[in-house]
This record gives sequence, C-alpha cells and structure tokens, in this order.
Amino acid sequence: MTAPRLLGAAAALALSALALSGCAGAPEATPEPTTSSAPTEVAAPEPTTSSKPAPTAAADPTCETLIPADVVADYESVGVTSQQSPMYIGSTEVKNGILCMWANFDQPASDSGQIYGWAKLSDAAAKDAQDELVDEGWVLEEADDAVYVTESPDTALVTDDDGYGMTYLFADGQVKVADTKQGLLLIEWPKG
Repeated sequence: MTAPRLLGAAAALALSALALSGCAGAPEATPEPTTSSAPTEVAAPEPTTSSKPAPTAAADPTCETLIPADVVADYESVGVTSQQSPMYIGSTEVKNGILCMWANFDQPASDSGQIYGWAKLSDAAAKDAQDELVDEGWVLEEADDAVYVTESPDTALVTDDDGYGMTYLFADGQVKVADTKQGLLLIEWPKG
C-alpha cells in the first residue's frame, strides 16, 4: 500500500467512523426465595471506580473492549482516541465486524495510528477473503490451526520488529486484524 493509499484509508476511516455505542450491563440476578419468614438483609453493591460496565461474554466488542483496558488508558492519556467503522477484507464488508482506528484525531492527518479489528467469519468466507488478499499481493502463512495474511513487505509503510505490516489472523471461526502482526497480540476478543 502506498503512502497516499494509507493516508486515504486513514482519512476514509476517520470520515466513515460511526459514533461509538455503549453496551448495556447484564441485568441483576433475582434473589432466590427463602423459606424463612425473617426479613432478608441485602448488601448494597460495592461502588466501582469505572463508569463503564464490565464487558460480558455475550456483549459485542467496542473499540474500548477489543484491546486491554490499560492500553486504552495509555492511549487516552496522550490524547489518542478511537473511531469505529465497518470491517472490510479486501472489497468485502464483514457483517457485524468492528474496525477501530486509534489516533489523535485533533492533529493534522498523518500516517500514525493503530488499527485493531475483529469479526466472526465462516470458514468459507475466510477462504474467499484469503484468496482475494493473496490475489492482491498479500502474503499467506499457515500456522498451527491459523492462517496469517500480511500485506506485501514491498508496500508496507508501517512494520513491526519482524517486518510485518497490516496482518489478518484467521482462526476458530473468527478474523482479527491489526496494523502489524505484533499488534494482533493486543486483541483480547472474544472475552471469556
């Protein structure tokens, strides 16, 4: 990907980003009835230091829950925020996927920023996506029960310590994407 294409992609992500939606917390459990006629004392819930509800296994990911909370806090402490947009692999939009661009959007456009994404993906859709990327010059590497597809080192603008640029990881009925292969390690979804 050339510099103008990456900048254009970053601009497109910034322009097409959707407003982040909050997720509702899980409903409180109803106390079990007791056989005693004495009144039951119920303890008040402990106050929490976070105003955000804790993610549950059934919740949909958000930019703030896709990566570790301490990384989110580090980003926010230096003015880096996220913009969410639909996930695309090549020309195909992955329904119910999430793509998050983390950058300082108050600064002039640049090629700095991090990208993290995740979606459920069937094996057939994963194979089609891999084929399209390879046809476009991306490099496929098979690993134990997983497939990595990385942009060509000849066109990657940003690379990790091992020389990998933007990389998709296909495994276990899902796909993850980050701006570098090492960046994939930060994606903590699905939460278990």
